[in-house]
Amino acid sequence: MTITYTELKIPQPGDWQQIASGVFWVRMPLPFDLDHINLYLIADGDSYVMVDTGLGSKTTQQHWQALFDRYNIRLSKIIVTHMHPDHIGNAGFFTEQFKVPLLISHDEYFVARSIRAGSQGASQWQDREFLKRCGMSAEYIEQALNNRNKIQHVITPIPLSFSRLSEGQQLQIGEHQWQVYIGRGHSPEHVCLYCAALNVLISGDHVLPIISPNIGVYSTEPEANSLQRYLSTLPQFYDLPEQTLVLPAHKLPFVGLHFRVQELIDHHHTHLNHLLEFCREPRKLVSCLPVLFKRELSAQAMFFAVAECLSHLNYLVFAEALSRTINADGIYIYQTVDCAQRFDTHAYSLDNSIDQPLQT
Repeated sequence: MTITYTELKIPQPGDWQQIASGVFWVRMPLPFDLDHINLYLIADGDSYVMVDTGLGSKTTQQHWQALFDRYNIRLSKIIVTHMHPDHIGNAGFFTEQFKVPLLISHDEYFVARSIRAGSQGASQWQDREFLKRCGMSAEYIEQALNNRNKIQHVITPIPLSFSRLSEGQQLQIGEHQWQVYIGRGHSPEHVCLYCAALNVLISGDHVLPIISPNIGVYSTEPEANSLQRYLSTLPQFYDLPEQTLVLPAHKLPFVGLHFRVQELIDHHHTHLNHLLEFCREPRKLVSCLPVLFKRELSAQAMFFAVAECLSHLNYLVFAEALSRTINADGIYIYQTVDCAQRFDTHAYSLDNSIDQPLQT
């Protein structure tokens, strides 16, 4: 089986499209390379549950208000899948407007709070060192640090209270129960929601069609093994029916969950094996970027590409398939170790600890 897409018309900003019984698809614009986000409303008695909120901008808020006015919508609660600004950006704005609770996982809530708070006067030397280790130029480092300081401007103040969503939890929304699934790697504790009665999975960014979710390692946790976390939390979705209707945060709703999960797993293992081959000679991270990304990278895309490349390199270093050293310029150098010829990237992703520190 391959992926098939719904034939429903894409909703315009300020409108919605019913996609399952009591489930409505909303699309909002984003001022990024990826220029939209899919958001969802679930009927809950005479109110609705909002699943993800869009970027915390006046434009998005105006589109939401137009939708609320057109269909006389009131919210009963807000669910946020994860802490990225296009998902949590308006959570505070709408919990304040409707005086309703925010439902989110523990890790996503506190990471979002820390991002919204900014550096609070802390030095950025670790951010600079992180990017230098990756082999980035001094000019790029300054630009990246300036852009990072702007992120809190697209997240409205986050509520001081939340209701925790946990793995396996059952939520009653209207007539149906929705089960919480937790994915990791794209973000710390990403919430996906599955309704067995409707056979619908709201996958957020964890499972996307056409594009792969960004699986990155960033300066806040430079020794993270994000890719292993991601690969170890994809197979759980094989337990859901193949005909599940998947409602992703980007691109189009689709059927073909098992096929797409396998595609995503294979995609990352292909990249891992290409890196193993490329790093038979000593390489900097920046030199590895063309192995994973064939297109020209914009400044915004470069930020995520560096993080994605590092997640793959860290994975291989954790697995002891790559060595990592620091050269005289303070830049990481990666090289494939001899035994990596027999290294099974698939077996390692499922069978090994992700919490052991990297050795340099």
